[in-house]
Amino acid sequence: MPMVTVDDAQVYYSTAGTGPGLVLVHGTQGTGETNWAHLTDRFTADRTVVALDYSGSGRTTDGGGELTVEKLADQVAAVARDAVAGPVDVVGFSLGAVVAAATAAREPDLVRRLVVLAGWTNGDDARHRLNFELWRDLERAGFATFNRFATVTGFTPEYLSALGHEGVAAALELGAPQPGLARQIDLDIRADIRGLLPKITAPTLVLGFTQDQMVPPAGPRALHAAVAGSQYAELDTGHLAIYEMPDEVTALIRDFILAE
Repeated sequence: MPMVTVDDAQVYYSTAGTGPGLVLVHGTQGTGETNWAHLTDRFTADRTVVALDYSGSGRTTDGGGELTVEKLADQVAAVARDAVAGPVDVVGFSLGAVVAAATAAREPDLVRRLVVLAGWTNGDDARHRLNFELWRDLERAGFATFNRFATVTGFTPEYLSALGHEGVAAALELGAPQPGLARQIDLDIRADIRGLLPKITAPTLVLGFTQDQMVPPAGPRALHAAVAGSQYAELDTGHLAIYEMPDEVTALIRDFILAE
């Protein structure tokens, strides 16, 4: 089980495939496995895929203190250097997009290309704060309540309706609380990378999702505007596009990272 020590954390990661490194960064309440395992084999013919669990998730352990974007970005960088010869491409989803962008800004020699899905620049927006403060309250009320809310707002209505009652019940049963969920939600509220974004020099693709109720397209659009020379694309889906539209998401990522 590969691990790397970063400050007080023992950070777990997995690898698969061959070729240059592709580092995948999960979102809140995710792990390298739950967010990315179903997509990994779409990249392994061309890339060594590295999926980590940052603090608060999966098999990674730490001292339990407050999370910061910088702390998680240091974990991403350390895993990348431990797992594969650089430079690497980095893909981040949701909170992982914020962390991936910070990694690219802080480690310009390490990150070759950057893809950020459903990310944001800061938590000042009133709706953003309302959403994640509600997440915090629901998590305190009990994970089952939080999980139902995240499911109904994470997917499009059409997708959930098509699953049917049994499919929705099965999806809910797959959810299990990550040990640092509350700490990650707190970072969702506090994260502010506006000062870092102008420092990104890697070619960058920003993806937004038109029906996203967790991080509406205004968030990714602002991130795109702050990264000089970045490309932008939107898909007509909800926040959890990596599950709802895996083919379309994968195609956009592959086209970008494999471009010469």
